[in-house]
Amino acid sequence: MSEFMAIGAVAAFWAVSFLFVLTPGADWAYAIAAGLRHRTVVPAVGGLLTGHLAMTAVVAAGVAALVARSPLVLTALTAVGAAYLVWLGIAMFVKPSSPPQTGAEQTPESWVRQAVKGLGISGLNPKVFLLFLALLPQFTDPGARWPLAVQILLLGLVHTASCAVVYTGVGTGARVVLRARPAAARVVTWVSGAAMILIGVVLLFERVAG
Repeated sequence: MSEFMAIGAVAAFWAVSFLFVLTPGADWAYAIAAGLRHRTVVPAVGGLLTGHLAMTAVVAAGVAALVARSPLVLTALTAVGAAYLVWLGIAMFVKPSSPPQTGAEQTPESWVRQAVKGLGISGLNPKVFLLFLALLPQFTDPGARWPLAVQILLLGLVHTASCAVVYTGVGTGARVVLRARPAAARVVTWVSGAAMILIGVVLLFERVAG
């Protein structure tokens, strides 16, 4: 291996990470909703990416291992994340999104609020947390010159770059394809809301049952 970090290890991680990013989930649902409701998906996607970076930093700092060993803390994290996803899913049913008409947003919402919602979705998702905890260290090299924390941060940046491309494409694609189809846009929003609610319920059930 390189004294810094093997290119092959980074490439292998990217391949696994990209497959994970391509799997529809809560992040996809929020990106689609943002694409239908707002002029740009940049704030929403930026919030999602910040959440992934935060999870990377937590793993790199070693905090994740401590949390994972504490059933009570992990259950609390899962409950908060699940409740947040269910709340957002219900909101999508109550206020289904549609592409902005006549150059105006359907529901004015600040960029900061959009970003915070995205941060909450990805940052409070225990699936992301546990995936990073299990996956990131597997592609590091203890014998490399770079500290393990730095290697994990680098891998996290690779993952986040993939997220940026996919989530931006998903959100923008939903906006472009459904721009002239408000009825279809509402259906897509309801499906996205249902997905968020289902993911939240499954997360909580898995944690309690486990």
